[in-house]
Amino acid sequence: TWDLSGQEAAMADADDTEQFEQTDSGASGTFPMQAGLVRKNGHMVIKGRPCKVLDVSTSKTGKHGHAKCHFVAQDIFTGKKMEDLVPSSHNLSVPNVTRADYQIIDCDEDGFASLLMEDGTTKDDLKIPLDSNPTLAEEIKAKLADGDKDVVVSVLSAMGEELIIAVKDATEGK
Repeated sequence: TWDLSGQEAAMADADDTEQFEQTDSGASGTFPMQAGLVRKNGHMVIKGRPCKVLDVSTSKTGKHGHAKCHFVAQDIFTGKKMEDLVPSSHNLSVPNVTRADYQIIDCDEDGFASLLMEDGTTKDDLKIPLDSNPTLAEEIKAKLADGDKDVVVSVLSAMGEELIIAVKDATEGK
């Protein structure tokens, strides 16, 4: 038997309400998809990195097993090639990849771009791709130095990472 006579029952006080902090929209960076449904030029996560699928080959089932999908993919941010072998009936993670165009206002000497957002604020934490794509970085700098046209960059984002992938004059796309 239990002797609880010397203990006081604790009730929840009004001060003990739980506090929740909102950090993002609540949307996950990935969603599940069956491996057999991922196609060439689609996206998937390999070793925690968002990748674009370059090639998919499917092996036949064995006597006691699953068909397997062999994926050859490229990291969309670093360009590194990766491979993965997954049973076709199993789920794998697919990153939510978005592409957005922003007007670029300026670029400082460290390579950080100043982008104009839709709400009128500026985004100053994104670097132009000096290491991964030096020709694109030079093209961005040349268009900014020209100065008589608005310059727009395309930004690819997935799983909390962002990368400038293209540049054009603002009048080209309209």
